[in-house]
Amino acid sequence: MAKDVIIALDFPTREETLAFLDRFPEGEAKPFVKVGMELYYAAGPSVVREIKARGHKIFLDLKLHDIPNTVKRAMAVLSGLDVDMVNLHAAGTSAMMKAALEGLTRPDGARPLLIAVTQLTSTDAAALRDELLIESPMAETVLSYAQNAAASGLDGVVCSPLEAALVKERCGESFCTVTPGVRFAGGDAGDQKRVMTPEQAAGNGCDYIVMGRPITQAPSPVEAYRRAVKQFLG
Repeated sequence: MAKDVIIALDFPTREETLAFLDRFPEGEAKPFVKVGMELYYAAGPSVVREIKARGHKIFLDLKLHDIPNTVKRAMAVLSGLDVDMVNLHAAGTSAMMKAALEGLTRPDGARPLLIAVTQLTSTDAAALRDELLIESPMAETVLSYAQNAAASGLDGVVCSPLEAALVKERCGESFCTVTPGVRFAGGDAGDQKRVMTPEQAAGNGCDYIVMGRPITQAPSPVEAYRRAVKQFLG
């Protein structure tokens, strides 16, 4: 399983996004990046194509969650953007995940990686119990969602770094774990509740870590990215 650091491009405009990417020197490997809701809704699919044309791998983080047929049709559209990874909410049920996989797969059988969000890293045990009305412990909830995703044919899940090793144990080493909630030691956790450092994530079964503000808002984003890669990949 490949491992990498993914930079979350949480910018409100195309111009800010491309200016950020321009900071990375020519001749170096282009960082894997995440395009989320804010940028996609502001700049549309054209910015995805533009970033892809620059040579970046892209995780399109739109977290689809709707009836199976709607998600299937939406995934068929997203498949045409030639991104490398897309996601949906595991809570949408196995029927929705299977429909998404069908829609995402191109006529030649190729498709991006498809992963499922288990529980957001901003959700803690109290919110899980008191607001989502899920009585099972967080880890067991995440594992159950991960098993449903694996059984539906998906490639992996988004989970916190705290649950990555358990997901691997339950679903197999080849099942991909993509983990936000990663911060440098001593860094601000922000709105994340379940966090680890890049070194800790590397030792806990994470295949991809997603880092936004610790890199994008650093005094030197390129150096922060290099630091994250060194700490995560060794």
